[in-house]
Amino acid sequence: MLVECYDKKGAEVYEIIIKQIFQDLVLGAAVDDLKAYVNPDDPVFILAIKMKKTSTVVEFGDVANFTYDKADDVTRILIDDENYLPNILNKLWRMFSRDEIYQPNRYMLELSGNQMDLENLVIDDPHSNLQRRIYDAIFRILPEGFKIIKDISTKDIVAVVATDELIMDAWVEKANEYIAELNNGM
Repeated sequence: MLVECYDKKGAEVYEIIIKQIFQDLVLGAAVDDLKAYVNPDDPVFILAIKMKKTSTVVEFGDVANFTYDKADDVTRILIDDENYLPNILNKLWRMFSRDEIYQPNRYMLELSGNQMDLENLVIDDPHSNLQRRIYDAIFRILPEGFKIIKDISTKDIVAVVATDELIMDAWVEKANEYIAELNNGM
């Protein structure tokens, strides 16, 4: 972790704030590296965070078995891993009304019609979940009043430039330098 600031005490304070927020949100193990730039004179705050690799997305068909009964015109879904049941139900409730989803028991779901295409429905995306948690941390870390934010994130790096004035090109360039350094492991 590197916090750049012309004021050494200010850098130390921001390092403590970042560590505390990461600890509160249990993000420490999910982050490879972090670079921050703080300059109250300009005023600008740049933050770039490299995420660790996450597992791949989980599709509905990975955690459930689908069968379509042509005679009854019903798709029966047997849940193999109930840990994903809350995610599954949330996704299905957004797609269908609750009345359209029959759940005769804890592990079985029934839907009218041929719903075999639901096997490819993404029910859990660890990368997006981690990204969302990191954005939550960033918005807690940013100085109060820095409402003008430019998001320049890449695939595995979440990066923002924040200020209470117009964002300068030099700040965006500095953030891009941080992204390049984090990509190269510097």
